[in-house]
Amino acid sequence: MKVVVLGGYGVFGGRLARLLLGDGLHVVVVGRTLAKAEAFTAEYGGEAMELDLRDPSGLREVLEPGDVVVDAAGPFQAYTEYSLARLAVECGCHALDLSDDAAFTMGISELDDAARAAGVAVLSGVSTVPALSSAVVEALRGDIEEITLIESAILPGNRAPRGRAVMAAILSQVGRPMKLWRNGAWTELPAWSGSALRDLPKGLRRAASPIGAPDLALFPGAYDARSVLFRAGLELPLMHHSLRLLGWAHRKGLLPQLDQFTTPLLWAAERMKGFGSDQGGMVMRVAGRDGQGKSLTRGWRLHMGQGKGPFVPAVPALLMIRRLIAGDVPPGARPALGEFTLEEAEAVLAKLDGSFDREATDATPLFEQALGAETWRAMPASWRRAHDLWDLNTLSGEARVTRGAGLAAKLVAALFRFPPEREKTPVSVRMERVGETEVWTRYFDGQTFRSVLSPAGSGAVRERFGPFKFQMSLPVEDGEMGMPVTHGWFLSLPLPKALLPRSETREYDEDGVFRFDVKLSAPPVGLIVHYEGWLK
Repeated sequence: MKVVVLGGYGVFGGRLARLLLGDGLHVVVVGRTLAKAEAFTAEYGGEAMELDLRDPSGLREVLEPGDVVVDAAGPFQAYTEYSLARLAVECGCHALDLSDDAAFTMGISELDDAARAAGVAVLSGVSTVPALSSAVVEALRGDIEEITLIESAILPGNRAPRGRAVMAAILSQVGRPMKLWRNGAWTELPAWSGSALRDLPKGLRRAASPIGAPDLALFPGAYDARSVLFRAGLELPLMHHSLRLLGWAHRKGLLPQLDQFTTPLLWAAERMKGFGSDQGGMVMRVAGRDGQGKSLTRGWRLHMGQGKGPFVPAVPALLMIRRLIAGDVPPGARPALGEFTLEEAEAVLAKLDGSFDREATDATPLFEQALGAETWRAMPASWRRAHDLWDLNTLSGEARVTRGAGLAAKLVAALFRFPPEREKTPVSVRMERVGETEVWTRYFDGQTFRSVLSPAGSGAVRERFGPFKFQMSLPVEDGEMGMPVTHGWFLSLPLPKALLPRSETREYDEDGVFRFDVKLSAPPVGLIVHYEGWLK
């Protein structure tokens, strides 16, 4: 079997070629510049070939039935005709690609009939995503029957080599809307907006921001997951947050699409290469419930040191070529999902000085943690649906709002941005999980107020409104939950009991619908606000 690698002296293709040569295979290193291909083969072995990668027809002279063609060149966002894969099928060859583009990877299935007829395998996304990431999901899901969240982050070291095609692909997304599957529905979010911290093995912590990947399009259907998130990060905070700023400028119309600046930004990134480290890795988490409704969360973390991170995208292609040699890959054209096991990948990664661990994290929803599993499961289904927050929940309904009449009550209500008095008003609540906290944003017919809820031990939660924080106990009786205030703070200073607001809150079910009744008052001012209604 001969393996023809397009982009065979590039960042990822070159590492794949080296791995394949280490297996003793006949490798043809193909690139746009013959001198670069020859320099690579002079150092590592293999056969050099020059080719205009936009026109793969020149490969006909070297391909024989049973060979493998690997496209490690990209950028796949620019490809629409699958010309290389079609050529491989015509020649009776297998075809793999390292695509990181969701649309390209999903579209490869249009060649399925032709590939089956030719008896060859055509697989797209044979890289870190979705090939390796799906192997991680398969290994972690275990007895999780309902997957509520699949979350991934790729975090390279700053000294890792930067391929122009990969950088252009990322820049083409930054600041532009990307589709995300969250809580069972498609929503949009600007790429590289927001930031979250993720922990790698060996004590490394990196910022990560949302970016497009095949997982976002493939995993909702493949694993019936309620939410799928994918992030990437740059090691240096200056570079990571500068990219966020450029994305913001693009969203505001101050800059054109950022891939137009690939050359100067690549130049600037190379000037920063002396900073940071060669340490990078990957973090994944799968959360959900087993058949008895018990919440489960499992994580996998990978650390790559000594500059070995760029080998990771090449490992899935190596594994698939080994399987092709063994005759273990069914014919057909499809995205590379679950094509090999995580154990196979870990065996190769370990030889590349990679280390990994499986962590038992806890993504149990906040109110389930506070009430305990037994009480949680005894609550009405509508109430549990409202509070079953793993990533994002959006509820909508109707409410009646009453406000206190006195001047002091009006000032307090204005301070906390409570809604104006209405006999009937549309209401929606957006609940987003951020680490261990829940951010609740309530919309009452144009009036918005926000609070942040956090754990406070068994049977209690804390809720923060700006500089004010209140702790509430959660008494439950006959499927109805109250939320009386027990403690309060202003700028971390304890509030006297006499100044604590009185919360007469009820959350309950009525005819299968989640209902709320929130009445807030304070001894010095009387009634502040009273809102009651329903949400679905």
